[in-house]
Amino acid sequence: MEKFTVKNLYTLEETIAAGLLSEVTYPWEALPKISGFIVALGKTLPADKYEEVKENVWIAKSATVAETANINGPAIIDEDAEIRHCAFIRGNAIVGKGAVVGNSTELKNVILFNKVQVPHYNYVGDSILGFKSHMGAGSITSNVKSDKTLVVVKNGEEKVETGLKKFGAMLGDNVEVGCNSVLNPGTVIGRNSNVYPTSMVRGCIPAGSIYKKQGEIAEKY
Repeated sequence: MEKFTVKNLYTLEETIAAGLLSEVTYPWEALPKISGFIVALGKTLPADKYEEVKENVWIAKSATVAETANINGPAIIDEDAEIRHCAFIRGNAIVGKGAVVGNSTELKNVILFNKVQVPHYNYVGDSILGFKSHMGAGSITSNVKSDKTLVVVKNGEEKVETGLKKFGAMLGDNVEVGCNSVLNPGTVIGRNSNVYPTSMVRGCIPAGSIYKKQGEIAEKY
């Protein structure tokens, strides 16, 4: 599982949540800690750059937030982020610098690194999306198994018990997810990988890959 650790998936210089992620080995270990981290960090943000618009919701003054967006705390919207029409941020969310949260997109218990785009009808829950990762229109993270058992991360014969009932997807830097794809609970996708549109993804996808369908993964390089 070494390829799917924080250090191999993410560029920590590209998130305000670096302090949290640097404390864990695997990124999903940070999921239960997002809420407390936001509350603690928010109180330290400079007042000349961020405004606490309501309890535990800090929005950078350079961010653009549509009047129709609904943002619940704890949440941090970083500098130059764009929160578009009817976006729904349910709480426990960090939206990185220059990130886009689009029309009718829903976030819950997530870290979006800088320049992430979830711009059209996406659901992202209990997930971490790396620098410049992008989810195509209608693509979602499924964060609870149908049988409600705890999520296990699987990479071939390797398995890691997460102890989590809710776990969506971990996307490394520069991951591209095609339109209307579903990332099943416990999905981990390595840096610079692409997922074909309308895919149903589960397990671990190596860095630098093209995911075409289950059992058909090609190297990009």
